[in-house]
Amino acid sequence: MFGSLVLASPFIFYLVAGFIFSALRLKEKYYVYRGLGFGLSLFALGVCFCYFVLMPKALQASVLYSNWLGFEANQWRAEDYISFICKFMLGMGIGFQMPVVLLTLVKIGVLSYSMLRGMWRYMIVINLVLGALLTTPEVITQVMMAGPLYLLYEISVWIAWYWERRDRKREAVERKREEDEIKRRGGAAHDA
Repeated sequence: MFGSLVLASPFIFYLVAGFIFSALRLKEKYYVYRGLGFGLSLFALGVCFCYFVLMPKALQASVLYSNWLGFEANQWRAEDYISFICKFMLGMGIGFQMPVVLLTLVKIGVLSYSMLRGMWRYMIVINLVLGALLTTPEVITQVMMAGPLYLLYEISVWIAWYWERRDRKREAVERKREEDEIKRRGGAAHDA
């Protein structure tokens, strides 16, 4: 099932994109392509982080805790192992999409820097809950999963701060330009 989803996903994305992109303008397509590239990169980064960093620790902890409880955990059934690894990597890849979602909400005006800054306590809890749901039932891997997710959240907050600061500077420059134009026109009308 997982193999068929992986093999079919490029075709499904192509058909969905063909349907959606026909309704978009050129500028909107540019932003969608940029977002997709950023999102796919973050997804791949999340999967790689999970497979190379988190997965060995999770498997070690699973064997260790099983041995403490008196169970034999050195042998896995193939379907259980593949299901566990796919769920784990898919969850981490999806978790790494958080900056894309947050920054999209900032761009469309639903969230702002001040709102994101105020939500940091909730994000710690949400990341720990995600870690508990998507990892083995022990604290080490849960915290190892929540740490990078919170780091991505903080990066999103700083990007939102930069965007707001840049927009404020642009507005100030535009306002100054309009005031200078009004003064210039007023002076020209006064001279005439």
